[in-house]
Amino acid sequence: METVGAMETVGAMDALGSLLDGPRARGAFLLRSVLSSPWSIRIEDRAPLTVVFMARGHAWVVPDGRPAVPLPAGDIAVVRGPEAYTLGDDPAGEPRIVVRPGQVTTDPRGDPLCEAMDLGVRTWGDDPDGAAVMISGTYQLGGEVSRRLLAALPQILVLPADAWRGPLPELLALLQQEIVKEQPGQEVVLDRLLDLLLITVLRAWFSRPEAGAPSWYAAQGDPVVGPALRLLHNDPAHPWTVAALAARTGVSRAALGRRFTELVGEPPMAYLTGWRLALAADLLREPDATVAAVARKVGYGSPFALSAAFKRVRGVSPRQHRSGAAAR
Repeated sequence: METVGAMETVGAMDALGSLLDGPRARGAFLLRSVLSSPWSIRIEDRAPLTVVFMARGHAWVVPDGRPAVPLPAGDIAVVRGPEAYTLGDDPAGEPRIVVRPGQVTTDPRGDPLCEAMDLGVRTWGDDPDGAAVMISGTYQLGGEVSRRLLAALPQILVLPADAWRGPLPELLALLQQEIVKEQPGQEVVLDRLLDLLLITVLRAWFSRPEAGAPSWYAAQGDPVVGPALRLLHNDPAHPWTVAALAARTGVSRAALGRRFTELVGEPPMAYLTGWRLALAADLLREPDATVAAVARKVGYGSPFALSAAFKRVRGVSPRQHRSGAAAR
């Protein structure tokens, strides 16, 4: 995607839409696992985000040092890394398989697993007729999912089967069909299906009371703060001031500043800085982006101004950020 195109997708979005615009799978790891009981898999791949759909059977997600989370058939889990966790049909089961960085699978001693576990195209397991069928999609690089989205998520979230909305049933059916195919362009098809699945799941999850959504999400419904957030997200490059925002929302500067800080947790201009730098961080990963071009698109008057703000808030320069993203 070109830099201009990336910024064009930001226009006319609310805060949630712009947050969910971040996932961009590139050669994501997708796998259909077919397993017989008892089974337990230790995940140590340090991936930033994984989506798990239990197509058949049940599982438990067991994060280190935290309570196990049940995952019945039909439920979808989104697990945020890089912390390790275990997937199994018994929360107390001892892992028999370990998934390491690069999606290398071994036994607990570190020995490679036997080829007999290969059950076909993107299908793996210990029994082709196993009781558990699990579809998993893993974003392998940090640059594929924005840091802002990851910060808004718990380590594990589960969307129950009875909370499916909109196109989820069709998406899951299509993913199960496509994951076992090997055709020209198949990797791109699966990447886009994973992106769409993640976005659809998160949109449904954010709307649930137990989601614990970020403060800015609830603030979107406020008659004063909601319009102000949309203005900032729709046009981050505009030279916004609190006075300009207040005029556009029909309240005084003091009223807007007080209400915005109360609901969002920080003043309008601090929020705008965070949003501009989040956009800049994503745009800088595009291969043809320059610091000068990104600065203009996110509202900084010069590359120097963007670099100073970026380093002050994120601790590295834009060029160091780009180099680090490329190296991961």
